[in-house]
Amino acid sequence: MTAIVLESTLTCPVCGHSKLETMPTDACQWFYECEQCHTVLHPKPGDCCVYCSYGSVPCPSIQERGKSDGCCS
Repeated sequence: MTAIVLESTLTCPVCGHSKLETMPTDACQWFYECEQCHTVLHPKPGDCCVYCSYGSVPCPSIQERGKSDGCCS
């Protein structure tokens, strides 16, 4: 079994700023404010969280179960 990665680099689609963040393991993160341009990011349609939409690594739930099983079940 592959270890779950808990860090993901979020990249703002507005200004391109990137930051390494630690993902929560107990819930999906629905909002994230870019520290450079202050845009509040929300998940893209079909994604469960900002890490799945804008991160270098999908959230722990998706890593563990896969996208087809849904994230927050």
